[in-house]
Amino acid sequence: MIKLLVFSIWIFFHPVHVTLTSIDQEKGNDSLKVFVKMYYDDFLLDYYLFDSGNDTVKNIPAGQMIPAGLVNKYISEKVTIIVNNKVLKGKLLKLDLTENEISMNLLYKSAKKPSVLTVRNLIMTELYADQANMMIIWVNDFEEGIKLTPEIREQTFNLKRKQKQEILK
Repeated sequence: MIKLLVFSIWIFFHPVHVTLTSIDQEKGNDSLKVFVKMYYDDFLLDYYLFDSGNDTVKNIPAGQMIPAGLVNKYISEKVTIIVNNKVLKGKLLKLDLTENEISMNLLYKSAKKPSVLTVRNLIMTELYADQANMMIIWVNDFEEGIKLTPEIREQTFNLKRKQKQEILK
């Protein structure tokens, strides 16, 4: 009984290290809509590791938003989307900070009928050993949910045959 109580208390106070990313492409469209959401305090810690020499970020008052250009730079380095062997560049469309959660909407130009999609997510993989980057991919008729971690940072999907391949660290 005491072990169960201790375990329950530990779970209750243990921080969650997770991000959510969705990648969505409607049939016949040549753009991927990408949504990313994470805890803002974790984002700032990871950003400091990513761009430790940036004094602008160090001097942001608590609860205030980091500049959109810096967020776009961070996401461009941390989240990579490759379609048909071409690395896509994303454009930040919207940024929101609400109660310690940062969310962003991005747009990536793509092929109308992608056959191979590779996603890489390095958000907080250097920061937390238990990091979970949850991703949901909806591309045309293909739908898949995946979990990327510090050990498994990338997956490739054959959209024609609906197969996936994990890439280890």
